[in-house]
Amino acid sequence: MAVEDSGSSGTAADSPLPRLLCDTAELLSLGGDAPAGALWKLAEPGRQLDANVVRLPAGGRVDAHTEPDLDVLLLVLDGGARLDSADGEHPLRAGALTWLPHGSTRAVLAGPDGVTYLTVHRRRPGMRIQPPEAADRLRRPLDGGDGT
Repeated sequence: MAVEDSGSSGTAADSPLPRLLCDTAELLSLGGDAPAGALWKLAEPGRQLDANVVRLPAGGRVDAHTEPDLDVLLLVLDGGARLDSADGEHPLRAGALTWLPHGSTRAVLAGPDGVTYLTVHRRRPGMRIQPPEAADRLRRPLDGGDGT
């Protein structure tokens, strides 16, 4: 039975409970037969995090991109990959835990056996309809434009 997290601190009787979400060993047992893409996604209601187990086949890649808002943790579960970033190429093997800070540019290239990895980051807020001037506030420099 799943327990829904209402976000309230409540009493012990109605507080959300820890629970097993995924058996990554079972996912890894599929080996090269696992489909490419997300094998599992955190989808619990009321969560503050997003998480995914992702499989890239041999030679598969996540193209270079910059995440402007969220720090991401990447844990290699199986196989190997190469992380390309502004400071060069970094080999990733099973067990490697990597921090991808917001604002960093990165790409992932799967090795000859492919790679399966877990990513975890803060949940993105849902899309909201806002007045046009809200977008202008987001575009203004934080220092007010005068260097302060």
